[in-house]
Amino acid sequence: MTVRELLSRIDSRELAEWMAYYSLDPFGTARADLSAGIIAATVANANKGKKGRPFQPADFMPYTEKIQQTESDMIQILNSMVKKGN
Repeated sequence: MTVRELLSRIDSRELAEWMAYYSLDPFGTARADLSAGIIAATVANANKGKKGRPFQPADFMPYTEKIQQTESDMIQILNSMVKKGN
């Protein structure tokens, strides 16, 4: 339905409630993309070699925002990896 049809059927309070509910528990294509991403990551990780990072569901999701790491983030991650190796 169009936005105009939606607004003719519910008031702003109900719309706000649905928006709040969606922010807690997404439904629709976003949830389907996550489910497919989990399955794809599981299959890919089961069939990949031992080298390289494990795949994440977001690697297979079309509209996910990629997290950008700063140089200090990378150094902190590397330092924690070196400490775990000792």
